[in-house]
Amino acid sequence: MSLKRALEQDPDPGSPAAQHPYVVGRCAVIGMPDVFAATDAAADAVDAWSAVPLADRLNLGRRFGEELIKHQDTILDIMVAEAHPITLARWELSCLVQAYSEESIAWYGQQMYSRRTYGDRTLIVRRQADGVVALNPPQNAPVPNSGLAVLALMAGNAVVVRAPRSIALSTLYILRELAVPLLEEMGAPPGTLNIVCGTPQKIIDHWLDDPRINDILYFGSSEAGLRFEQQCVERGKKPILELAGNDTLVVWKDADIPAAVEAVTEAFYGSGQICMVPNCVVVHPEVAEELIARLKESAEAIKPGYPDSPEVLLSPVRRSERFFSLLAQAMEQGGELVCGGNRVELDGSPSQAGQFLEPTVVRVDGLEESQEYRMVCEETFFPLLPVVVPAEAPDDVLLDDVIRFVNANRYGLRNSLWSRSDDVVGTFVARVRNSGLLKINDSHIGFLPVVPTHGGTGMTGGAFGEGNYPMLKTSHVQGVSIGTGASPRRAMFEG
Repeated sequence: MSLKRALEQDPDPGSPAAQHPYVVGRCAVIGMPDVFAATDAAADAVDAWSAVPLADRLNLGRRFGEELIKHQDTILDIMVAEAHPITLARWELSCLVQAYSEESIAWYGQQMYSRRTYGDRTLIVRRQADGVVALNPPQNAPVPNSGLAVLALMAGNAVVVRAPRSIALSTLYILRELAVPLLEEMGAPPGTLNIVCGTPQKIIDHWLDDPRINDILYFGSSEAGLRFEQQCVERGKKPILELAGNDTLVVWKDADIPAAVEAVTEAFYGSGQICMVPNCVVVHPEVAEELIARLKESAEAIKPGYPDSPEVLLSPVRRSERFFSLLAQAMEQGGELVCGGNRVELDGSPSQAGQFLEPTVVRVDGLEESQEYRMVCEETFFPLLPVVVPAEAPDDVLLDDVIRFVNANRYGLRNSLWSRSDDVVGTFVARVRNSGLLKINDSHIGFLPVVPTHGGTGMTGGAFGEGNYPMLKTSHVQGVSIGTGASPRRAMFEG
């Protein structure tokens, strides 16, 4: 972490930091003239690229998915070199593989084009490319997010991607080494896909100011992202936001508790520095003691280690002041520390200078009372998990209260439920409005074909937030009517 900071501050190849043996790759950090050139190239390419038949563009995605699988070992090696734990890296790569699965691509095709006959007219409803799409993937998960560029290409857009400056290698590999050759084989015009690496704020400011940039995919905190949304709307651009998550996982009294604990433990993947991990558990009071006991055992078994170890789930945490502030506030409110709460070294020993945080579980009693806890109401982005135990009540009343609690969350990325009751599952699915994805008796963070991999409501996705299919989000609906011998005057009254 210190090395990455030193490289950011002094990127000169001759600097002492650049000579460190842990430096596994280099890319050029470009100036603004090349950023302008990338936009020029994309604007020049978009008309010709958007005219490529949809079937050919869908096949681009199909072949890109095949390349991801073919080169998965290399991709995983690069991600581990970038300090992603191997188990976490495999999960991230699975996101892209599912997004480009045959089932997903077939579904995209259905959404992008439909055709029917109406009298002597052919009616078409299709989605057309927005134009030039800019993508700013985050540093914490560049592979699954920079890979979304190909979905925007499949919609017919030209794309500009800003590779994260201090963790650029994986982005450059999957786009430049895997996607670009496929575009060249198709005869795509130069500028269809552009990858730059430079100063983040200057590049984003240019994207906001240049009228040829139509959409911007932005990843970041909710506070910064919602301000960015306003800037985009003021300039007539489409903001596609992937912001904070504060997901709720509900465990009902009839749940498979061991399986549910496995899903709950996903909260500690990457030290919680992933927006779509569970951030709050609500457990039926009848099974609260069992779940908390099993969760404590599972959390305490998670240890720090080097990223190439398959047992390692934790990532280093650079700054922890907010972690301890949230924990202190919870203790003051009456929360019970179940486990964790310390900084630790690589060997797991407590240390104020440790690079890791212990998986930390806090019991919170009362649904209404939990609203006083910042760790319940805000995304923490740490391995810090509150388990909320509601007061005892009849099951129908309790289910109403839990659903109201879930829907009141200001964020809305994913929510999940563990229950064996068809009635409970049916009620939960029918009434939970919040979030872009619901998972029932399943991995909270796992990816599947067809359903969205990204996107959410509220402070997760902004005013236009919903489940995010980037191929659909970077396109717009257009209706077409093609007449064959229709009378325009008669047509006015036929509708």
